[in-house]
Amino acid sequence: MSLTAQVNFPRLNKTLTVPTGLFINNEFVPSVDSKDLIHAINPALEEVICSVVAASAKDIDVAVAAARHAFNTTWGKNVTGFERSRLINKLADLIERDAEELAELETLNNGKPKKIARDFDIGDSVQCLRYYAGWADKIIGQTLEVDNKTKLAFTRHEPIGVCGQIIPWNYPINMWSWKVAPALAVGCTIVMKPSELTPLTALKLSELVKEAGFPPGVINTVPSLGPVGGAALAAHLDVDKVAFTGSTITGRKIMEAAAKSNLKKVSLELGGKSPHLVFESADLDQAANWAALGICYNSGQDCTAGSRVYVQDTIYDKFLELLVSKVKATVIGDGLDDKTGGGPVVSKGQYDRVWGYIEAGKSEGAQAILGGVKRTSKGYYVDPTIFVNIKPDMKIVKEEIFGPVLSVGVFKSEEEAIKLANETTYGLGAGLHSNDANQCMRVSSALEAGTVWVNQYNLLNNNVPFGGKKQSGIGRELGSYALEEYTSVKAVHWNFGEKLEWPL
Repeated sequence: MSLTAQVNFPRLNKTLTVPTGLFINNEFVPSVDSKDLIHAINPALEEVICSVVAASAKDIDVAVAAARHAFNTTWGKNVTGFERSRLINKLADLIERDAEELAELETLNNGKPKKIARDFDIGDSVQCLRYYAGWADKIIGQTLEVDNKTKLAFTRHEPIGVCGQIIPWNYPINMWSWKVAPALAVGCTIVMKPSELTPLTALKLSELVKEAGFPPGVINTVPSLGPVGGAALAAHLDVDKVAFTGSTITGRKIMEAAAKSNLKKVSLELGGKSPHLVFESADLDQAANWAALGICYNSGQDCTAGSRVYVQDTIYDKFLELLVSKVKATVIGDGLDDKTGGGPVVSKGQYDRVWGYIEAGKSEGAQAILGGVKRTSKGYYVDPTIFVNIKPDMKIVKEEIFGPVLSVGVFKSEEEAIKLANETTYGLGAGLHSNDANQCMRVSSALEAGTVWVNQYNLLNNNVPFGGKKQSGIGRELGSYALEEYTSVKAVHWNFGEKLEWPL
């Protein structure tokens, strides 16, 4: 098969050439032993965009070998931090140059609005690369006093080696940058497995990796089915670390495979069922804006989606009225239209999953006061749905939906609010709105989540760590903390004066 495809954008009157092969050693290649294909779908039209090579387990072996060779020869400890920084910055420049086309491709394959993909996802990815480019020549250890007359010790923070990186479909470019940037900064090499639902932008980014001048094998891209490529990376004996963003169920499988193989280092950013608390002192209009963002942004396909909002009883009715009006104002439609604030969910499987939860909410007695009605037109569109009259044991309250479905509950006291918020197996994100500073400190301290937002929601910064507690994962992304996930600390004990007498 040809290793490129012509992707048409009829509304934009343009065509984009997209690579469709596996990217190994800076070349797009076919599978060594498989004819299987991954069909990339446009979720707005329910049509195939193009098909790409699906990597087999043997292809993963080839990619890992390429990454190992690069680590031992042209990357790893063989290149200076200044050179790593230069190349990462060059890659950021190229992504910024091609932001328009990358955003269009992201919209076509993922469904999200082009303006969101361009201005937020890609804009943040460029910033992420530049942030870690700044770290590349600042990886330092410590000098430790042992005995000033005879000995000292020092530490070296060395790249851990070959990293398998498995990214999700909800933020294909953004999650690519979160994984790639810190790994490259410290000197690791990468085998990247994008989601089988959204492989196109990772392949397009691979072109830019080569153009930027990275040596062959430093970044390899192997689209494949999760049970094939993801499983092979997790169990591979020559992969030193695996980083995964996705579901808790899959995270468990990856951790088990890593433990049973070579006990490789693992970082996991998993699911969430994030609570959002609104206290009576809050700016209600602003709180409603942030709560709407928390569930509508990216059509609710967000690990930190604020899918449980709890409101103090004294302001419940007023806040609910505001919230409904804000969510109603969200335009869900074609991502290539600048008026659109949200697109379809990513796939037929995700569409059916979300609607299964909506129907479960209705059958368990919750009341849908907004949405909850299917469209008759083409496309995997789910209009934002708000449920009230909820109970803690309902599926829509307990389980991650990954769609624009919001459960709204009520509380009387601060203690009750905290209890409701923490009543979950997850611990990724949480939010609270209050103009009582003491309350903000008390509640933010009590919430069991890796990230807590106060009087805002769902905004992240590249210099601030992100990750979960409980079943939302282990390890941290972003900030200086992410560098630790890709480094191995070596202690060197240096004797320059002590003479050993033998026998003891």
